Amino acid sequence: MYRNSNFAAIDVGSTKVCTLVGELTPAEGMRIVGVGIAPTVGMNKGVVDNIQQATESILSSVEKAERSSGTRIVSARVSISGGHIGSMINRAVVAIPGRTRPIGPEDVARVLEAAAAVSIPSDRQVLHVIPRYFVVDGQEHVSDPVGMYGQRLDVETLIVTGAVSAIQNLTKCVEGAGVQVEELVLSSFASAEAVLEDEEKRQGVVLADVGGGTTDVSVFADGSVLHAAVLQVSGFHLTHDLVAGLRAPFAAVEEAKTLYAHAIPSTVDSEELVEIDTFGSDRRKSVSRRRLAEITQARLEEMLEMVYMDIRRIGFDDTLAAGLVLTGGTANLPGLDTLAEQVLRMPARIGVPHGLSGLSDILANPAYATGVGLLHWVLRDHEPDRRRVREKAPGSAWEWLRTIGRWFKFLLPQ
Repeated sequence: MYRNSNFAAIDVGSTKVCTLVGELTPAEGMRIVGVGIAPTVGMNKGVVDNIQQATESILSSVEKAERSSGTRIVSARVSISGGHIGSMINRAVVAIPGRTRPIGPEDVARVLEAAAAVSIPSDRQVLHVIPRYFVVDGQEHVSDPVGMYGQRLDVETLIVTGAVSAIQNLTKCVEGAGVQVEELVLSSFASAEAVLEDEEKRQGVVLADVGGGTTDVSVFADGSVLHAAVLQVSGFHLTHDLVAGLRAPFAAVEEAKTLYAHAIPSTVDSEELVEIDTFGSDRRKSVSRRRLAEITQARLEEMLEMVYMDIRRIGFDDTLAAGLVLTGGTANLPGLDTLAEQVLRMPARIGVPHGLSGLSDILANPAYATGVGLLHWVLRDHEPDRRRVREKAPGSAWEWLRTIGRWFKFLLPQ
């Protein structure tokens, strides 16, 4: 979907598939013209466990987005997550030929290609090679070396890898739905594009995308990503705790969690009762809403502590001035940001997708951060195309010159 300035993104989550179609416009950047959301079947903790069911879920979402946009989706960026995701740090260096020319984009491409040539097991595949910083002739922490002069270019990169089998299974499902996979993007990287501010990335921030099957964690500082991990704890575990604590069916508990759960039990009236379906002879009973909140709080505290232990393990716990940004479907729970500040003793906020136009009302929700972020990822990769669209827009300098040329051609004698 390149030639007509339209792009597609597919967020394949554990609970839902969200397909978005964006249109490149000169004024608004990316305008969302199509949305397709369908429940996910055949995915477990971020990975495919039933090819046929997962393919049907993706196909349903894609068809809805096509009807919404009136556009045929041929290819798309696709999110990937799961416990198989791993990351590592690698450095590389290349020589810059000639003393008189500056470092060019081709030199940056060479050094990143050298960094990607890392030894990994045969059952692993490189997904991302993200530069953390460059070094030009010993000058550390260069963010963009293009245009600088030097004879040696070093780079430190974050390399994200995934299991070959998980990547192949996800790719097969998407292609089985009739869509070519342009690129697989780690879910937390996509979410970061949608919810993080540039200042937060510079001062240090951790993003926790708490989805239905996993919690994806990314750490940013000095404007670049420093760490990525996927934790095996999620909204599913919270619902499972409520099933055990309330002795109620999963579907009933999921609905009660969405409507009545709260991360801070003390803010809930101790006398308030809610009606839910339960197991046993009495199929419906009243349960204390505060009891529901207490179970919710216990699991959320454990989840937040796991995030903290992950960033403490890599030594970034004292350098994150911007604190924690929570997104994903579970971030909709009231009081979660307050609980995070109490548990982690750092600033916390809920990350809602920004930079939206078009069909954006339904997407202004943490649950859709990854899908929106995938479109931002596309926009960043196609900035040259965006400039060309802007130049050809009515009212642009290029269009005015072309109009003047047509007038001169009309006025001159034939």
